[in-house]
Amino acid sequence: MKEIERLLGVSRSTVSLWVRDIPLTAAQRSALVRRNPIYNGQFKGAAVNAERGRKRRLAYQERGRMRAKEADALYIAGCMLYWAEGDKGRHAVRLANSDPGVIRLFAEFLRVEFGVADEQFRVTWYLFADHESRQREIEGFWLATLGLERTCLCKSVVNRYSKYSKKKRKNKLRCGTCRIAVHSTEIVQTIYGSIQELASFDRPEWLDLPP
Repeated sequence: MKEIERLLGVSRSTVSLWVRDIPLTAAQRSALVRRNPIYNGQFKGAAVNAERGRKRRLAYQERGRMRAKEADALYIAGCMLYWAEGDKGRHAVRLANSDPGVIRLFAEFLRVEFGVADEQFRVTWYLFADHESRQREIEGFWLATLGLERTCLCKSVVNRYSKYSKKKRKNKLRCGTCRIAVHSTEIVQTIYGSIQELASFDRPEWLDLPP
């Protein structure tokens, strides 16, 4: 990774993103060992850390299964809403919708059931070109809906029309789409465990989702 970083003049994080899903052949690993004798130790260390992380995620899911057995209406509603609408990732809870009621309910679920503080929320808006003149108004609407301050805002994403659709169609969502996110492996994995318990199925792959 250091060599790629040096040769291409890019950041270490960029190189990591490029190569993280590339499996190495036995010959490639042997070549790395010859060039870097401590590679085997690094590789084993990474594998140990990955397994520890997986065990933690499994423990959170088991906790979620137990919690689902005594869940109240809000907890069940939040879990089912996330199953239907949530962005499934390994380390963060993310949900996007254009319905203010859906977003408000999910934020309440996170606050009440998991004690998420206002400053932990990250909010992003997905807007169309015809929203740009009202962007500040739209941001204020969603912040008021969620009871959050502007410090929770991430940069809005504006989807621009292609030259073929421009002037021929207009977005019908008055306030675009709002996405709320909370970065917590414990919360998202607890929700996954609860969903599986409530719906009586097993989804082992949820332990190893992309970040």
